[in-house]
Amino acid sequence: MPASDSSPVVEGLITVPTRFGSNETMDRLESEIQARSLSVFARIDHAAGAAEVGLTLEPTVLIIFGNARGGTPLMQSVQTVGIDLPLKILVWQDAANNTWLSYNEPSWIAQRHGIADAESTTDKMADLLRAIAREALGSR
Repeated sequence: MPASDSSPVVEGLITVPTRFGSNETMDRLESEIQARSLSVFARIDHAAGAAEVGLTLEPTVLIIFGNARGGTPLMQSVQTVGIDLPLKILVWQDAANNTWLSYNEPSWIAQRHGIADAESTTDKMADLLRAIAREALGSR
């Protein structure tokens, strides 16, 4: 994605700017996720992985989290949705040093897998993701 002062447009992806650096944003996200009694399954530092093989990448960290109660109903409908779950949020910094937070829109996940009548579940997931992002970014 190019350096920009506006969020990149990617179908099915919500991207919002953060006023914090990438490390602080990720720490705030993880704290907010844990405060909601969700499990953090992994925190993947893509930039560190790139550095290990002699490549450079702007700060790019993915957090994978959730709980079985939230995502299982979608997987009961279509098991392939498991490729998009658990939930993930990416914190990344562009070449202009802007830090962004991005996540998949739950309704897009359901649409991608052809799940009909998923609005109840995807609306709850979307509300959760918005709340986590809002609290972590300090924009209550």
